[in-house]
Amino acid sequence: MTNESAPTPASTPASASASASAYAPESVFTGLKVLDASTYIAGPAAATMLSDFGADVIKLEPPGSGDPQRRLSLVPPSPQAEANYGWHLANRNKRGMVVDLKSPAAVGILKRLVEWADVVITNFPHGTREKLHLGYEEVAAWNPRVVYADITGFGDAGADARQPGFDLTAFWSRSGLLASTRDAEAPPTVPVWGSGDYTSAVAVYAAIATALYRRAVTGQGTSVGTSLLATGVWATGTLVAGALAKGTPFELHERNAPVNALTNPYRTADGKWFMLATSSQQWPGLTRAIGHPELVEDPRFADIKGRSENAAALSSLLDDEFRSRPFSHWKDALAGERITYGLIQTPEEAAQDPQLRANDIVVPLHGVSGLEYTVNNPVNLRGVPKVAAGRAPDLGEHNEEILAELGFAPGEIADLRAAGTIPGTAEARAA
Repeated sequence: MTNESAPTPASTPASASASASAYAPESVFTGLKVLDASTYIAGPAAATMLSDFGADVIKLEPPGSGDPQRRLSLVPPSPQAEANYGWHLANRNKRGMVVDLKSPAAVGILKRLVEWADVVITNFPHGTREKLHLGYEEVAAWNPRVVYADITGFGDAGADARQPGFDLTAFWSRSGLLASTRDAEAPPTVPVWGSGDYTSAVAVYAAIATALYRRAVTGQGTSVGTSLLATGVWATGTLVAGALAKGTPFELHERNAPVNALTNPYRTADGKWFMLATSSQQWPGLTRAIGHPELVEDPRFADIKGRSENAAALSSLLDDEFRSRPFSHWKDALAGERITYGLIQTPEEAAQDPQLRANDIVVPLHGVSGLEYTVNNPVNLRGVPKVAAGRAPDLGEHNEEILAELGFAPGEIADLRAAGTIPGTAEARAA
């Protein structure tokens, strides 16, 4: 049954999972129905952002092991922990289904799910999605008002449109970002994997929200999406835009001889590192903070050109000063002159930073043993509550519930189980 109107705020559907419904206030997307037929991080995380604002999200997984992301927290260099933190981060507050989309009988389930949905999200490669009846043309024929969102590695067109892509390869490597985030003479390193996916998830979420607004105005569904390459180039936008302008790039950063000594990492006496990111206007204040106000009169550092030409000398001078006292001293001294800087924290230190809790950047997670907190999505509507974070679904946890909701009779569900389209009872228990 095709949706006939845009979703409007309503009470949380009675069918919502126990993990979500117990914590679900009315929010922006309460009543919105989302089919998450994507894997790994970017697509599922975009669906999670919708669930954070009240959407009823059904996570569709293949039989067997389900979404490979269920195992990513076990793969080095992911931190080792008791809880499957990555799975709950990108799939909280969803209901879970397992359906073998390769089974002929799966088409009937998928069609009803699409007719139920306001939004369908996928990241299956072009070609594969069509074989699984998840191509836009077929989905839109079933539900013309649906917002169909996808994410690819390298876009919809061009020679590499069907090339597999992860954030390390498409977002980081191909975009120019990884080549630019290293010091001179240092080889490229492995960046924080998943960071490009979570960044891209925000873009997918924005595309969906834009399409929902368009649908509210025009009544029309549409296909939206992005690629890891596109979001990676956007993240590298200043440098890529400079290249498009045929600008002359600076050499890779060299800490002891930087292009700009006022934008450079420095180490304190107690071994802490911080990033100085100050401006010419703050130069007099910086000289006072380090106890050398006379440097304002030093002709080597009198203006931007001088500080650039003598950056190695200035960085050496700043190195000596900052190494002479502990970070606690510099925290007060720099703050007193309103100098812009940032302590370089490890992820473990960031997790304990009180600023994260003060701003709900990390929030309590309900229902997961060994995992009390998770990371909130970065979009906030002041005065509008998000759904409190509840656990992600077990594999196929809500199959029976959702199939009944879609109108399948008990006998039909038994037939689907017998055909292997959905897991049998023993398989479901094992999962």
